Amino acid sequence: MIALLGRLLALIAIVRRVLLGRGRGLPAPEPEADPSERRVPADARAEAIVAGLALGAAAAAVAFVVFYVVDADTRLLGLTAGLALALVAAALLVASLRVVPQVTEVEERAQLLHPDETGRAAEDARSAGEGISRRRLLTAAGGAAAAGLGAVAVVPIASLGPSVADRLAASPWRRGRLLVDEEDRPLRVDDLETGAFVTAFPQGADKRDLGSPVVVVRLDPRTIQLRPSRRSWAPLGFVAYSKICTHAGCAVSEFRYPLYQPTSKAPGLVCPCHYSTFDPASEGDVTFGPAGRPLPQLPLAVDGARQLRAAGPLSAPPGPAWWGVK
Repeated sequence: MIALLGRLLALIAIVRRVLLGRGRGLPAPEPEADPSERRVPADARAEAIVAGLALGAAAAAVAFVVFYVVDADTRLLGLTAGLALALVAAALLVASLRVVPQVTEVEERAQLLHPDETGRAAEDARSAGEGISRRRLLTAAGGAAAAGLGAVAVVPIASLGPSVADRLAASPWRRGRLLVDEEDRPLRVDDLETGAFVTAFPQGADKRDLGSPVVVVRLDPRTIQLRPSRRSWAPLGFVAYSKICTHAGCAVSEFRYPLYQPTSKAPGLVCPCHYSTFDPASEGDVTFGPAGRPLPQLPLAVDGARQLRAAGPLSAPPGPAWWGVK
């Protein structure tokens, strides 16, 4: 996108140099010439270019609004907004060089008493009327571009509300939901050995939902320390926690597992952003770092096909606590 905007700016610079070069070839107005004899010829081609650029800017602004409504990639929003601004800048540049007269004159108001002067004024009025359609076109194109840029500035205000706290706290995990990997393959207990670490999602749910991803690890059942009400949440040593760090919302993507118990540290789920560390054997409690609360735990169960399923929802809303602050 940056490269495209750079090319547009370079193109505008080339057009400006060409137009300035043409402008240098025009004869300069004589300071002492009679203002009534001054004629500024209309440049239909320049007016068409200005109108086209303005309409193009309006079209880019409409595209921005459409992409915003359909929740498209933010890169498309930046591309269309930047294109609209660049086209408006190009239209103003061409208009200032080729459409707006580059002269300053003072014309004294004369008394129209002579019949010849009256006829000349009527002729000037009629000739001026020939350009009304072009002026209307420029006015309409400029108005469309202005309205489009106004929409680009106003429409994103909708993102300021309503609060998304409820949506951030929502989770698709329910009792009986099958755990699948990134390729939608069910997680089987026989495929994961002690010390395994895998990211899982609820089958059929949107993987982009912040409440969807969980980390599943298999520990030695003898090392797991859960309160009595959660002892059934870790069948065969499997435990699962929300993958969203409770500090700043980053992904908990590292797992530390001791290979030699006497000298190695205890198992830990680590967030690489600020190194918050959580104990998977003790309900996801914080053992290091700035996180303010444990990772929400997902109760697990093993079905008849020896596949992992959710035994209920997450123990708490996923993500940082400040997501719910209003």
